[in-house]
Amino acid sequence: MIEWLWLAPLFPLLGFLILVLAGDKLSGSAVAWVGVGSVGLSAIAAALVGASFLAGDLQPYRLVLGSWMAVDDLSLPFGFYLDALSVTMLFVVTGIGFLIHVYSAGFMADDAGYARFFAYMNLFVGAMLVLVLADNLAMLYLGWEGVGLGSYLLIGFWYENPDNGYAARKAFVMTRIGDTSLALGLFLLFTQLHTLDIQAVLQAAGQWQAGSWLPVAASALLLGGAVGKSAQLPLQTWLPDAMAGPTPVSALIHAATMVTAGVYLIARTHGLFTLAPAVQYAVALVGTATLLIAGCSALVQTDIKRILAYSTISQIGYMFLALGVGAWSAAVFHLMTHAFFKALLFLAAGAVIFCFHHEHNIYRMGGLRKAMPVAFWSFMIGSAALAALPLTSGYYSKHDILLETFDASPGLWAAGCLGALITGIYSFRLVFVAFFGPEHHEVEQGISWRMGLPLIVLCALALLGGLLRIPLDSVFPAGVQAHRGCTVVSALTIAAPVAGLAIAVLFYLTGTFSAQRLVSSEWVRGLQRYWFSGWGLDSLYGTLLIRPFKAIAGLNKHDVVDKGYTAMARRGFYLHYMASAIQTGRLRWYVASMGLGTVLIIAIGLLS
Repeated sequence: MIEWLWLAPLFPLLGFLILVLAGDKLSGSAVAWVGVGSVGLSAIAAALVGASFLAGDLQPYRLVLGSWMAVDDLSLPFGFYLDALSVTMLFVVTGIGFLIHVYSAGFMADDAGYARFFAYMNLFVGAMLVLVLADNLAMLYLGWEGVGLGSYLLIGFWYENPDNGYAARKAFVMTRIGDTSLALGLFLLFTQLHTLDIQAVLQAAGQWQAGSWLPVAASALLLGGAVGKSAQLPLQTWLPDAMAGPTPVSALIHAATMVTAGVYLIARTHGLFTLAPAVQYAVALVGTATLLIAGCSALVQTDIKRILAYSTISQIGYMFLALGVGAWSAAVFHLMTHAFFKALLFLAAGAVIFCFHHEHNIYRMGGLRKAMPVAFWSFMIGSAALAALPLTSGYYSKHDILLETFDASPGLWAAGCLGALITGIYSFRLVFVAFFGPEHHEVEQGISWRMGLPLIVLCALALLGGLLRIPLDSVFPAGVQAHRGCTVVSALTIAAPVAGLAIAVLFYLTGTFSAQRLVSSEWVRGLQRYWFSGWGLDSLYGTLLIRPFKAIAGLNKHDVVDKGYTAMARRGFYLHYMASAIQTGRLRWYVASMGLGTVLIIAIGLLS
């Protein structure tokens, strides 16, 4: 069954084509069957292929469907590559993607753009599957750009609101910065190695000297691409604004597709990073700085989706930290468990927004644990996994990351534990304020089974997903080995999120300490505003880049070149006007013109 691999990306792309070409002619139920069913068929194909692969000897499998392009020494096939890493991504993208699609069928049922929504969602999933299954870097880049296009369409789905259009453009432009870096990296690899086949690139690059300029430059350019797509410092500011899209879009972007692409890219090309220790250490530093910065911002947000957005940036930071210290398997493991609990949290947030007057501010909610028990338990389980409390899926993966980080760098481990403490605080701050706080409004409506069933399945995965670890030893080299017997380090690693939970209880549940009193001083309020704005990075970019660019464009608006183009355009307009003036539609005028023309031609002939 492993040869059916090509069906996994085919079904969502076919669903996209059907909905684009005939979506306006289909009923709502037919649109749902096509949109959800295509991803469901993809998930079934992925399950069969993955089961066949895992039942075998875990040897990589390559499937070539045909030739894409062949120019000089560049030969690119339509080829897919399956190993333990791509199997993991295949399960995450199709499995979580299918649950989000089922949920979307209920959440978006009354939207006028129902068919358009599922068309974009199918394109998004199909592009991500091309990305993670590609056997060459050109096809990976094709899927990479397809994901970027899908994110732009989905973030700006409700385009009638100008703010949504701005958020979509911001995401598109900021990720293009990373995409440019990735493209330059691919050009460098091809010019030096004369191939873009991923396995051939890694094998040929093994001949380079470790630390030389070639692996350093190539891996640094790939890191630039990963930073943009995975919303890491300094290109992370687009992700909180991407909450402008519908909530299922947020779940898909954060849990199963776009932001995990950068992590996958570094993991897939890990051989290059091991040849560039300085760049690999930079990956760890970027992840550490990002997880702390985003965690602090999540502490002070009031929008339920923006809290989760900053938590995603922070958790991707943990994956970068793991990649940077050589804990490759732990990074991919956390990618998988994060998909479970982050999809759960976003879909539960969507249920609250859907039923609660479309409210996003957690301080205007309150008392929802009795009115919305499914959403309440979804948030409790999802927040416990996000905070990495013991026996949840997030505990197993984050614990692995921090233990392996300690062996590589105790300083980075301490920063990771501080991030775990902060995660525990903001995760349960959200739960206690929204579900235990004073009730402000009554819930307007309940959720349908299409929205409730995915939440229940994701609750189980968020609790038990840590048992689904796929063996990645055949993909990654042996990295640092965590000293599991080091009870002090292990105990402190476990204690960090528990301490965060305790602080949240004291401040936001029992009221033993007052958060309002804590921020009463002016400097603390200033720090709160600073964190709330995302550490002022948007303002910094506006000052350093956007406003100067606009000023230069304004000065250049009426330059000599523009005047020349304007003159050419005006001449073309007048020539068109003169030509159209003789097209009167009057038969007598045409006959007279033809007669006069004939006389002139004869006269010219006789005179010559």
